[in-house]
Amino acid sequence: MNKFGITAYVTIFTLGLSGCAAGPDFHGGDAPKAQAFTSRPLTGQTVSSAAKVGAAQSFVNGGRIPEQWWTLFKSKELDGLIRQALTDSPTLAAAEAVLWEARENVNARTGSENYPQLALGAGTSRQKASPAAAGMPDGKGNIFDLHNAAINVSYAFDIFGGGRREIEALKARVDHERFRLEAAYLTISGNVVTNVIQAAALRALVQATEEIIAAQEKQLALVEKQLALGSVSRAESLSLRAQLEFTRASLPAYQKDLSRTRHQLTTLLGQMPTEAAKLPEFDLYALVLPVDLPVSLPSELVRQRPDIRAAEALLHAASAGIGVAAANLLPQITLNGSYGPQAGEWNELFKPDSLVWNVGAGIVQPLFNGGSLRARRRGAVAVYDQTAANFRATVIRAYQEVADVLRSLEADAAILKAQADAEAAAGDALTLARRQFEVGAINFMLVLNAERQYQQSRISLIQAQAARLSDTAALFQALGGGWWNK
Repeated sequence: MNKFGITAYVTIFTLGLSGCAAGPDFHGGDAPKAQAFTSRPLTGQTVSSAAKVGAAQSFVNGGRIPEQWWTLFKSKELDGLIRQALTDSPTLAAAEAVLWEARENVNARTGSENYPQLALGAGTSRQKASPAAAGMPDGKGNIFDLHNAAINVSYAFDIFGGGRREIEALKARVDHERFRLEAAYLTISGNVVTNVIQAAALRALVQATEEIIAAQEKQLALVEKQLALGSVSRAESLSLRAQLEFTRASLPAYQKDLSRTRHQLTTLLGQMPTEAAKLPEFDLYALVLPVDLPVSLPSELVRQRPDIRAAEALLHAASAGIGVAAANLLPQITLNGSYGPQAGEWNELFKPDSLVWNVGAGIVQPLFNGGSLRARRRGAVAVYDQTAANFRATVIRAYQEVADVLRSLEADAAILKAQADAEAAAGDALTLARRQFEVGAINFMLVLNAERQYQQSRISLIQAQAARLSDTAALFQALGGGWWNK
C-alpha cells in the first residue's frame, strides 16, 4: 500500500475517533424537589386596608412575569429612569465588554481547533557548514548564504476531545458572562425601583414632619397665650416646646437620607451627583401597588434566576475542565508540513528546482511526568466539586430570598392595616384631646401624649406603605425579573 493510502486510512481512523471526548458529559444542575417556597402555604390573598397602597394582593401561582416588570407601578417617570440606567450605566457597559471578550475567546479557540494552521515565512541566513557532520573530519568548512520562503502547515488531531472540551469550557464561560449581564440588568432596574420608592417615602416623611412642626408651632403659640393668662403652667409650655424641638431635630435626618438616596439614583443612571437636582420629585402615593403577584413554580426558579444560571454555567465549565485534563493523559497526534523554495542566491530562489517540501506526522504519549498530569486531573475534579457546592448554595439562597419576600408581603399587608388603624385612632384621640383641653376638661400633658402618639403613628404609616411597595419590587427580583420573556 502506498503512502497516500496509509494517510487516508489514518485520516478516516482519526475522524472516527473524533466523535468521542474524554471526561464527563454535562447534563445541567439539578433542580430542588421542593413543592413550595415556604414551610406553610400562602394565604392566597393578603389583607386589605383603607390606607393608600392598602389594596389586597393576590398570589398567582405560575403567573407570567413581564420583562419590564417595573411598568406595573404605573409611573412614567420611573420607566424613564430605568431606560436611562439600562442605557448609560457603566456597570452594564463593563459587563457587556466582558461578554464580548468571552465570545471572542471562543472564536479564537474554535478557529485553531477546526482548521489547519497556515503560516507564511521567509528568511535569509549566512551559515558555515562543518565537514565533520558529513563524515569528513579533514575537510574544510564552507561559508554560504541560504535564502528561503515557505508555507508551513500544522494540524493537531483532536482524537480524544481535549480541544473540544476546551471549546466547551469557553462556551460555558460565555453563558456565565451572559447570565451575569442579565443579573446586572436585574440588579440595576431593581435598585432604581427601590431607590425611587425610598426617595418618595423620605419625601413624604419630610412633608409629614414639616406639617407636624407647623401644627406644634401653632399649638405652642396658643399655649404661650394661655400661659400669659395663667391658664396653663410653665412646665406644660416647656414640655410642648421640648416636643417641638424634638420633632424639628428629626427633620434634618430625613433630608440627609433623601439627598443620599437621590445621589444613589444618579450613580445608577451613570451620572454625577450634581445631576440630582434634575431628578423628578417622586410622590409615594402616585405609585400604583401591583395587586396580582405572579409566583413561579418552585421547579422553574432554577431556570429563571440569572445568578443560578451563571453558577450552572461555571459548573459546566468545570465539568469540561475534567475532560481537558483527562485528554492530556492520552496520545496526541499532529500532522505538519512545509512547501517553498530554498536557494543560496536570491535570483535562484524561485527557480523550479529550488522547491523543497516535507510532510510528517507525530504521536506523543506521556509516559512519566512526575504525576503532574494525573494531579491536574484530580485538581480539575476538586474544582468541579467546589463549583457544585457553590451552585447548590446559590440555589438554596435563591429559594430563601423568595420565601422571605413572600412572607414579608403577607406581613407588610397586616402591618399596614394595623398602622392605618393606629394612625386613624391617634388622629381621633388628638382631635378629642385638643377639644377637651380648650374647654378645660383635661390638662395639657394629655394633649402632649396624644400629639406624640399621632406623630409616631403617621411616620410609621408612611414607612409601612413604602415597605409594601419595596417588597413587591423585591418579589419580582427574587423570581428572576422576567428576562426570559424578551
